[in-house]
Amino acid sequence: MEQTTLGIGTRLQHTHYGPGVIVGIRYATYLISFINHGLKEIEKTDSKLDEIIPENVTEEIETHSDIEKSLLKILRLWGGINENVPLGDRWQHGTMLLQPADKSLKPKEIPIEDFFHKIVMLRDRLRVLEQNINSNKKLSDEDKVGMQQYITRCYGSLTTFNVLFKNKEHWFVGDKSSHD
Repeated sequence: MEQTTLGIGTRLQHTHYGPGVIVGIRYATYLISFINHGLKEIEKTDSKLDEIIPENVTEEIETHSDIEKSLLKILRLWGGINENVPLGDRWQHGTMLLQPADKSLKPKEIPIEDFFHKIVMLRDRLRVLEQNINSNKKLSDEDKVGMQQYITRCYGSLTTFNVLFKNKEHWFVGDKSSHD
């Protein structure tokens, strides 16, 4: 793709990942939320990436914030589309048991599907926080990097729960450099 100045909210088509929306912009890459593949970081010059020009576009609601305009555009274009994150087959209809050390106390049973749903919601909220930090114009690059490191550490702390995910592409990933 020759165009390297697309903005947040731009709809794109990738030959491998399918349709997506730019949710963050870095120096040489776009953070793109793909409908079927989640959040991916793609080079701005990737030849497999094409801008989708929507037809019959209506005017945006007037707001004072570029972020609000981008969110309104994303919601209008992709409203009602949620990423499906499947639970691993072996955990289907399972129960998580929280047993206190004091056996006289009653254990707590939680359906694994409910617990998994909360983990996925947490992951999605961390992604939104990450996108908001990266697109914030008031934060310095140094502040953005510092906050991004905390989010990466949060992802690293949550890797224990990767065992629940059916597909590895949905896993939490922490700081890769510390594992080398």
